[in-house]
Amino acid sequence: MEAVRFEGAIRYFKPDQVGGLAVVDVPAEHVQALGGLRQQRAGGTIGGTAFASSLMPAGGGRLALSVSRAMMVAAGISVGDTAAVEIDSIGRE
Repeated sequence: MEAVRFEGAIRYFKPDQVGGLAVVDVPAEHVQALGGLRQQRAGGTIGGTAFASSLMPAGGGRLALSVSRAMMVAAGISVGDTAAVEIDSIGRE
C-alpha cells in the first residue's frame, strides 16, 4: 500500500475518562485509503518511532488510531501533543 501521512492531536478516546485509551483521529480524506470505517491492524511510525497498533471506528464517521502509552513514551509525545503519523501497512502484512 502507499503510505498515508498526516498530523493529528493525541486525545483521550473518551474525554471524561482521563487516563483511558488515547487515539489520534485519521483525517477524513484518508479513511477510504485505509480500508474504511472498520477495525484492523496498522503499522507505521508516530513521531518518527515505529509502531504496530489498531485502527478503529471512533463514531461520527471518524476513524482513529489507538496510541498506547508505550507508543507515546517511545516517541516522546503525550496526550494533547500533535504528532506526525505515517501508516504504511494494514492488516497482518
